Amino acid sequence: MLLVRYGHSLTRFGRLSAQRHGGSSAVASCAARLWSSNSSNQDQRWHHHTHGNSWKYGLAGLIAGTGAVLAGGLHYHKAERADTSRVRTIEKTSDLPIFSQEEVSSHRCLEDGVWVTYKGGVYDITEFVSIHPGGDKILLAAGGDLEPFWALYAVHKQEHVLEMLSEYKVGELSAQDQKKQQSVQSSDPYSSDPTRHPVLRVNSLKPFNAEPPPELLADNYITPSAIFFKRNHLPVPQVDPASYQLHVEGLTGGVLTLSLEELKTKFPKHTITATLQCAGNRRSEMNKIKQVKGLNWGIAAISNATWGGARLRDVLLAAGYGPDVAQWARHVQFEGLDKDVTGTTYGASIPLNKAISEEGDVLLAYEMNGKDLPADHGYPVRVVVPGTVGARNVKWLGKIRVSGEESSSHWQQNDYKGFSPATDWDTVDFKSAPAIQELPIQSAITTPADGTAVCRSSEEVTVKGYAWSGGGREVVRVDVSLDGGKTWQVATLKSSEDTDTPEPSPLPGRAWAWKLWEVTAPLPPDSQELEIVCKAVDNSYNMQPDTVGPIWNLRGVLSNAWHRVKVKIAEDVIEE
Repeated sequence: MLLVRYGHSLTRFGRLSAQRHGGSSAVASCAARLWSSNSSNQDQRWHHHTHGNSWKYGLAGLIAGTGAVLAGGLHYHKAERADTSRVRTIEKTSDLPIFSQEEVSSHRCLEDGVWVTYKGGVYDITEFVSIHPGGDKILLAAGGDLEPFWALYAVHKQEHVLEMLSEYKVGELSAQDQKKQQSVQSSDPYSSDPTRHPVLRVNSLKPFNAEPPPELLADNYITPSAIFFKRNHLPVPQVDPASYQLHVEGLTGGVLTLSLEELKTKFPKHTITATLQCAGNRRSEMNKIKQVKGLNWGIAAISNATWGGARLRDVLLAAGYGPDVAQWARHVQFEGLDKDVTGTTYGASIPLNKAISEEGDVLLAYEMNGKDLPADHGYPVRVVVPGTVGARNVKWLGKIRVSGEESSSHWQQNDYKGFSPATDWDTVDFKSAPAIQELPIQSAITTPADGTAVCRSSEEVTVKGYAWSGGGREVVRVDVSLDGGKTWQVATLKSSEDTDTPEPSPLPGRAWAWKLWEVTAPLPPDSQELEIVCKAVDNSYNMQPDTVGPIWNLRGVLSNAWHRVKVKIAEDVIEE
């Protein structure tokens, strides 16, 4: 059985005792108040995992993430293990209980306990979460396999961490569940879809659509491919790179057919860092006004990556594009290799001037973040149209067609268009509105999360988020308010992974990547709750609207009002 481990804070915020009324810092006392359980039952309730969700709120402003702070904390924890008076141990037993995956999955929160599996073992890490500086992120693995999370945060996968984990082992996962594969019907068109990272918050399984938790989104300027938001309309096709062919049509030279190898060797490779955003990002906020049609995306249907591939311009020139074509052509159409049961493929188009411009930077990308495109992101080739809505960045590209007309695809003609708030499904005429191309100015708060809390003794709150504008317009300012928009502060912008030597400003009209931002502000002395608001400004002085209502539309697209979160200020406990 597990005995009680008396933990200490692993961060610069001071000691945080695992005992509810122990610990000397204001942080500990504040967290203790937020747990707010009866002290007489504390020892039993600790192991039976009946802490409230408010525990998480108490640390929301203090979590330091999974970088250097975590690494230091883990070494502290290792040293602490030498003090046997403070260390809980597992009784050595040869017959640990067997748990099913269903039983493990029922332990996903602090009330029920936090269980994870790792290489066939079952571990109860409830207390470890409470003293861990990255506890909010460990909770993302609750009820499931720890391995995918350690693949994302490699700092965890060290010998002393595995030793620590062993102390929390409570059982074994059943052999059946260890071997069990997801059962699918052979006729299921989604049966060959790739495995996805379990941290993703799924909006639909078939087709697969998911976004990362917002608290992870601002951790990296370049979004790891595994947690880059997934937006699929149809099953993911399995494409053999050896037999892959890209067809370019509609030009005077006839059809140009390129293999993957030819695309890589016949055209110079270019790289760009560009943000992709789904048209429905933040649709959930429009749903709060009035129900709309579409996936209920939160604020994380947006991500940033470095893409590598051949320029579309170079390929079109090689295929015969010239002044004579420019006289009649207006659009470049794309068709994917993903198709529905009728054989209809996903399609979209972009204006010709974007496709052929040297400054347009449109890529036929075969790399993402320095590696081959993942299956979910278009392997082996996709279009990357920087500054343009994600729906035009066609994946698994099979055909390019230069045309005088837009794509006839459903997703170009009858979707991804904006309408007046007065338009409903009885009056909508999709032909009356232009297809979305460039997206408007956007920003959102990734931490703290709505509904969390910070301790009064912290004296300040750090707010983080992202900002981006379509069309290559550079974000030049992000304003942040703690009082619902009455007063404002200007956030610090981050335009690369390296804050010491940031990348130079992008060329005018070619600011394809987002900017992460951060501001640390003192807590207002008399406030019990903060309404934190952010709004971004680009270099054309486009600004976000202050409310959702005037931009509501029946498809829930183009949602870019000021982003708002409400955060409680928790008072400290007065200790006797």
